[in-house]
Amino acid sequence: ERLIRDARRKVFLILDRLRVHRARLVQDWLAGHSSRIEVHYLPPYSPDLNPDEGVNADLKQAVPRKAPARSKQQLKRAAISHMRSLAKRPQRIRSIFQHPQFRYAA
Repeated sequence: ERLIRDARRKVFLILDRLRVHRARLVQDWLAGHSSRIEVHYLPPYSPDLNPDEGVNADLKQAVPRKAPARSKQQLKRAAISHMRSLAKRPQRIRSIFQHPQFRYAA
């Protein structure tokens, strides 16, 4: 719902083939909202085509630059902090999608 709530035009969503993305509940919801959202699935076993992997790589590079996490909770806080900072920098997300590997999705 949040993906389409404020969208001014149709949303094109690219998903991997995680089982939950293909669940009956999701498929039924998508069918009921087909005028506002369209899903395209990546080929099986294709992390190299998944823009999420670019975001994950950004996270993996940024978190170790900070003070070392000494617990699972500290690591979680560092990851959430970085993801929130990315949410405030749409130009960074756009740059990930402009990488030749993910440009098809831009």
